[in-house]
Amino acid sequence: MASVLESAWQYLITHFSDFQLACLGSFFLHESVFFLSGLPFIYLERLGYLSKYKIQYEKQHSCCSEQIYMGMRTSLPLPPWKMILTQITFYFILEDFVFYWGHRILHTKWLYKHVHSIHHEYATPFGLTSEYAHPAEILFLGFATILGPAITGPHLFTLWLWMVLRVLETVEAHCGYHFPFSLSNFIPLYGGADFHDYHHRVLYTKSGNYSSTFVYMDWIFGTDKGYRKLQALKSYEADASNKQKS
Repeated sequence: MASVLESAWQYLITHFSDFQLACLGSFFLHESVFFLSGLPFIYLERLGYLSKYKIQYEKQHSCCSEQIYMGMRTSLPLPPWKMILTQITFYFILEDFVFYWGHRILHTKWLYKHVHSIHHEYATPFGLTSEYAHPAEILFLGFATILGPAITGPHLFTLWLWMVLRVLETVEAHCGYHFPFSLSNFIPLYGGADFHDYHHRVLYTKSGNYSSTFVYMDWIFGTDKGYRKLQALKSYEADASNKQKS
């Protein structure tokens, strides 16, 4: 696997300049992952497939995208996986912390009205609404994503992998579906679509669920109480229904 990756990376650094890879390569990687992961959910909804996993049933459509540029080291050899995974773990932890506070600030009255309300035009989100936002919000919350790489100065390959994971995570969080194989069913403290969907359908002053990927900040500060109460109620109703059937 490592030799295949290094061969592919050798081709890239041989045929493209560092500027082309860091700027154009990062842009095209972002857009490719964003649209290829987000568009299938639009077709799923229009065709009515997997509707039993849909969290909300209202249909709304629009889209937007962003791009992030940061030049990094591109030379071979690629960094060892231990370093890559350590850096990406650090990025997730730091991004969750910074994003939580930035997102919570955006839910103050003035900023919500003039900036963040654009993203909340969709009470029933779908994948491509993940980046439908005011330009100021893209820059403000995008800072949480680039802060980790800015601190550690990773290899460009690590940056690209981090970009792919973040785009896939945010598209999944906005997809509007909760599947049996959703990551939130297997990874502790992972938010996922059900967690973030609640944030979109509740009034802005009481929404809570401000976290990005992992929900430890909402848990620590108690801003997920409404969501947890709703989950407890759903669990109670499901148990009651099963008892009646039996």
